Amino acid sequence: MLLRVIIAGGTGLVGRQLLNLLCAAPRIDAVVSVGRRPSGITHAKLEERIGAADQWPQLMEGGFDVACSALGTTIRDAGSQEAFFAIDHDLVLAFARAACGAGTRQFLMISSVGAHAASRNFYLATKGKAETAIANIGFERIDIVRPGLLRGQREGRLRLGERLAIALSPITDVLTPHVLSRYRSIAAANVAQSLLALTGAEEAGQFIHHNEDMLRLSRGAF
Repeated sequence: MLLRVIIAGGTGLVGRQLLNLLCAAPRIDAVVSVGRRPSGITHAKLEERIGAADQWPQLMEGGFDVACSALGTTIRDAGSQEAFFAIDHDLVLAFARAACGAGTRQFLMISSVGAHAASRNFYLATKGKAETAIANIGFERIDIVRPGLLRGQREGRLRLGERLAIALSPITDVLTPHVLSRYRSIAAANVAQSLLALTGAEEAGQFIHHNEDMLRLSRGAF
């Protein structure tokens, strides 16, 4: 069965790669990207619907099989904890509700390793609260990927700490024991490929995928 997919966050590090993969996948019939700015990607399968976040429910009419949230920012880029929460929790939740309201069966979501609603870390607590909220919306299947440090070409200038973490990741990954492999770094391309592999999965339920799962899934994505 050919699938209709809608994605939010198609201009980000993972989302942009996923958008290209979805367009190239033979089993995907149509891709709709909803967002506040164009991705710049052109493809016969792709339709971009641009508007403010409060317009997204109207932009998501048409019926979809799968929805994917690649939404996410940092507290620094957002400008405050409140602004960060508005994107990584409120906007993700609004997108999910609109997708479910449009009859979407499966929801894919990029979260973070260590996400937990009760975490003392604001970033991880926000991610965990978003996961909890999504679980109660009513999708038949939910797939949440929790990558470690993402490696890839980012837009904008990275802070010194971020640059050092990425540069040192080959060493820290080797020093991180296998039992803690979920905390290693992972290429954004692998995350995108794993999401493609999960697109259209039939078994019902909620599934959490860490680094090792994503690497395994990415090998069978095509």
